Amino acid sequence: MRIAHRIQQLAESATLAVSAKAAKMKAEGIDVISLAAGEPDFDTPEHIKEVAIQALRNGETKYPKPASGLPAAKQAACEKLKRVNGLDYDPSQIIITAGAKNAVHMTFMSLLNPGDEVILPVPYWVSYPEQIKLAGAVPVFVHGDEVHGFEITVGQLEGAVTEKTRMLVLNSPSNPGGFTYSPHKIREIAEFIRGRDIIVLSDEIYDQLVYEGAEHLSIAATGEDAYAKTVTVSGGSKTYAMTGWRIGYAAGPPAVIKAMAKLQSQRTSGAATFTQLALVEALTGDQSCVKDMRTEFAKRAAHMHQRLCAMPGISCVQPTGAFYTFPNCLGSYERLGVSGSIAFAQRLLEEAHVAVVPGIAFGNDAHVRVSFATSMERIDAGLDRMERWLKS
Repeated sequence: MRIAHRIQQLAESATLAVSAKAAKMKAEGIDVISLAAGEPDFDTPEHIKEVAIQALRNGETKYPKPASGLPAAKQAACEKLKRVNGLDYDPSQIIITAGAKNAVHMTFMSLLNPGDEVILPVPYWVSYPEQIKLAGAVPVFVHGDEVHGFEITVGQLEGAVTEKTRMLVLNSPSNPGGFTYSPHKIREIAEFIRGRDIIVLSDEIYDQLVYEGAEHLSIAATGEDAYAKTVTVSGGSKTYAMTGWRIGYAAGPPAVIKAMAKLQSQRTSGAATFTQLALVEALTGDQSCVKDMRTEFAKRAAHMHQRLCAMPGISCVQPTGAFYTFPNCLGSYERLGVSGSIAFAQRLLEEAHVAVVPGIAFGNDAHVRVSFATSMERIDAGLDRMERWLKS
């Protein structure tokens, strides 16, 4: 059977071999410590789960009406965006989606035409370039300098823009980099796009998980011009430990949200009704759970950064957001006899039984992604193994 060209052009996940190997080792009874998690190790807070349970008991199991999202969920998103991000949106500017990943994909599909170019800072989340290509567009990679915390510069943007440039993707706090764009840098980027026909997709799924004195600033909050050309994406997955619920949202210009709603009506018919009601509780209910998780993540971030920086051949940008570190392991490659991040991760898994994600999946082959979305006990156990392996 012939497979469509759009699927054939997609890159296989660079993490597939390591993930399959880790699963096989675990099945064989080997104690593999995973520092690769892309989701919080915390359970969804009880008050959020209870709302969903009650909604199920009340029969909230039908199609969402409208497909673009329940009015209550849209209003809750508006309230959160005002409270946390300083953004004023009307419910007509909100779409509720089956996960933030879906919101990102629908943004690309609704705004990009074949041949359009999308400026994509490196390191990037693994799905961005593939989703851009699915829309028929072309990712243009701009490499952030590790010396400057991976932030891209206005000079780099000027060098990347062409007459085909349609969009810029921003992800702050970053997956996989663990860094947060400074408010100063966000304002510089906003000034750069002023007057240009460039749309910003701002993925802010980690916006409440910031540490070390970092401050998150939404680019849409920098002024009228940026507000008018930004689609801001978020959801419940990271801040509220709701990864499996598949519930997200996007906010932006009414015409864009209307286009996304039209697409959603033909794709998923919207997010599950009871998960939307749970999102309402997450965004508007007791927020102490967010503070508690953020406090714990901050402790883990500082601890993991300190330990990684003390390892031979390793350097690491200080994580200020999300729950990842992105250490540079290039200094160890020659001694280990590896040529890139996939080989490094495979050796680490096979010889030390520690799973990390190869950085090539995020555009940086000198790095690996190491997650601190696990207990401090497991973090130390995994880092102990990694350190012994690097010194052996």
